[in-house]
Amino acid sequence: MFVITGATGNVGRHVVAELLDAGHKVRALSRDPATAALPDGTEVARTADLPLEGATGVLLNPAAFWNGVDELLDRARQAGVRRIVVLSSSAVLAGEGNPIGDHHLAVERQVEATGLEWTHLRPGAFAANALGWADQIRGNGVVRGPHARAHTVPIDERDIAAVAARALTGDDLVGTRPELSGPESLTFADQARIIGEAIGRPVTYEELSPEAARAAMTYAPEPVVDALLTFWAEAVDRPQPVSSEVERITGRPARTFAEWAADHVRDFA
Repeated sequence: MFVITGATGNVGRHVVAELLDAGHKVRALSRDPATAALPDGTEVARTADLPLEGATGVLLNPAAFWNGVDELLDRARQAGVRRIVVLSSSAVLAGEGNPIGDHHLAVERQVEATGLEWTHLRPGAFAANALGWADQIRGNGVVRGPHARAHTVPIDERDIAAVAARALTGDDLVGTRPELSGPESLTFADQARIIGEAIGRPVTYEELSPEAARAAMTYAPEPVVDALLTFWAEAVDRPQPVSSEVERITGRPARTFAEWAADHVRDFA
């Protein structure tokens, strides 16, 4: 039995599917089980209840526990959980002072202190971040945002999920911190163009000033917005490192952004 926190998120629901397809029992935690819409065979429970009894391993998504993971880790020890896989972030490598990295690094350290088996997955930018552009693309095909020439290496959420399932069910990743990325460094303008190619009509990226971008980024707290804008400014015209960990761990190449876009045409068309 594996417990998946953040089970209805971009990564979590794919981890659920990976484990079910492999014949494992899955308990998926959701803030609202009634609307989880997870595959048949999934046991769905409330995140607030933290039902960990009978679980062998837990996928811990820190995004679901911004108020802390103390209770979850205490429950895990009491329930006899053997392994915790943290859906962390490559932002932990940026050093202290980055709120995204600081939050994930604190969780990593707390998990290590439990004495349980652990793996920390450190993906970079998610390809699914581009779903935030969907309304603009459906509207007039123009994405407005900061730093058109900023590079990221977007990773398909299914690749993260495949590595997470491997970390939960196998022993070869115990005690490791794999840094995960897609197979190519792309600018935001590149990503917009590739989405346009997938949906069959032009999509362009119109650069906003940092001030205008900050005003539009109402989806995140101010310190997180600051950290993102700083990272993107530093990544302008600077291709980012590409990791081969997805292929090493899963035995197949990481999916390209073009493949991701082709699979999400209905989100943008």
